[in-house]
Formats: sequence, structure tokens, C-alpha cells
Amino acid sequence: MKKLLPLFLLLILSLSACDGWVYTVPTFPAPPPTITPSIYSPTPVILTLTSTLEAPTETATEIIPTETAMVTTEAPIPTDTLTPPLLSPNIIVEVLGCNTSIDITHGMGEVTNAFVTLKNHTGVDITDVCTTLVALDEGRVHPDKTVCVPSLEHGQQVTLKLTVDSTYKQDTPIQLEVKSGETLLSRVGQESCTDIGLFAPGPGALLTPVAIP
Repeated sequence: MKKLLPLFLLLILSLSACDGWVYTVPTFPAPPPTITPSIYSPTPVILTLTSTLEAPTETATEIIPTETAMVTTEAPIPTDTLTPPLLSPNIIVEVLGCNTSIDITHGMGEVTNAFVTLKNHTGVDITDVCTTLVALDEGRVHPDKTVCVPSLEHGQQVTLKLTVDSTYKQDTPIQLEVKSGETLLSRVGQESCTDIGLFAPGPGALLTPVAIP
């Protein structure tokens, strides 16, 4: 190795003497063009979603205030138009008895006649006193179904004869109502009216008020 080194140096010096020391700069290919970098905007990208659905519309509803029904706890007052109040229990109604007959005058068959005595113990005089006879098997309305007297003073009595259209040869339950105007004075009834027979009052004893014995 030591022998070769002088030869190598001598060769280099020879070459330098002939051509001189020349350093050739190597040529490199041109660099590619510079790509302009992307510029990002600070403004955010807004995506708009287009909907084909129609927006719901609100329908205005008119609110009508309702009145609250007031519930009362008071019980209704019953009214009885068929039964007027009693004026006094002191009107005494005595049914003397009944009989039957044929009423050709009014075109009826058998009728029932009831003989009744009214006694006034009310303590007051009563006017427009009317007594009505009702029979269970009553047919047509007889003209003498209701009989009235103008007045009945306290301490007086009056005997009446009332007639209703009834069924032939049948027992007739009856009811009697005594009123002064629209005021009910008394109401009595019997399942069957006893045959009065020969003790029926005469026409002169009817409709005439007399003192109570």
C-alpha cells in the first residue's frame, strides 16, 4: 500500500499540469412549478335543506265561554193541583145511604143516588159550598153529580142528594169531596153505599141549611 500511494499522487499531479484544476458544477433539472396553495375562507359553509313539505297552518279557534250551571240543594216544593189544601177538619160529612133508579130524563139507565148531610163546625161561615159524588163504576157525567149551596154558617147543617151514572145491579164504591171554591174542606169514601130504603129525605128537606141539633 505504501508503494502505491506515491504513484497515485504523481498521477494526479500529471493530470493537473495538463488540463488545470477544473471543477464542473453539475446541472440539475428545473424544479416543478409551484402549486398555489388553497385558500380556506373563515366563513363557514352553510348548507340549505330544501323541504317539499308544507308548513302547518294554525287555525284560529274561537273559544266561547260557557256558563256553569248552578246546582241548588233546595228540594223543589211539590204542588198538587188535584188536591187543594184542607181548610178545616171540622166539616162533618155523614153519608145517610144510597138507592138506585132509572134516569129516563137524561137518557141514562141505572143511576145511584147518595144522600149526604154536611155539618159546619169550622167556627167560621163558609160560602160557595159544593159537594161532588164520584163512583168507581161511573159512566157518563150526570148533571146532579155536583150540588152547591150559596153558604153554610157555623153551627148549621144541610142535606143533599147527589146522582151518578152507575153499573146496573152492582155494588158501587163512592167518594165525596166538599170544597169552598177551590179549597178542599173534606173528602170521605165508602166501599159500598148502604141502601137507604124508606128513610130517604123528602125534597123539602134538601138544600136548606138548618141548625145542627
